[in-house]
Amino acid sequence: MLNPKLKLKYELHYWDTDVTGSSKNDWESFHIKPIYFPKQGKIGNWKYRLAIGAELILDFGNEKKGIGSGSDQISPLAGVAFIRGNTVLIPLVQHFVEYSGPNVNKTAFRLIGLQKLPNKCWAKLDAKLPVDWADDNAIPATVEVQLGKMFTPWFGTYVDGLVGVGGDKPYDWGVGIGVRFNY
Repeated sequence: MLNPKLKLKYELHYWDTDVTGSSKNDWESFHIKPIYFPKQGKIGNWKYRLAIGAELILDFGNEKKGIGSGSDQISPLAGVAFIRGNTVLIPLVQHFVEYSGPNVNKTAFRLIGLQKLPNKCWAKLDAKLPVDWADDNAIPATVEVQLGKMFTPWFGTYVDGLVGVGGDKPYDWGVGIGVRFNY
């Protein structure tokens, strides 16, 4: 959090894949996402925070290896976080469009669930249902499950499990590891 109303997220993605029939690995993309929380309040036993933002995605151009889309993208988003105790539910919608590279025109409907666990651990579920308007309205749905632990107030690690869902799935399954820095 840069301040109580503004959060800045960034991600650097590296892939190791065999989607082309042989093992390939390289950097996929860099993401930076400012999120502004203009309003908060309470509905019954749940607190809420409205969120608006945008994500800038810079692709590293490794699509011939089966890594990335080859497109730099901008993607505005809007959602609301519902908070009750150690549980957070976030329904949101985000639209992705390229500003450089091959055509990208997707709207993703997401439901994120976060749960604080004992010993500075957390669990996250991220269900994504994108509609790809540039690909005959394909729906490349995915589900991600994340388990993580903070070792200090500013540093933690996590592992992701990824599963593609349905006939248009972008991948069968995947595993990811990551580090988390809080400022």
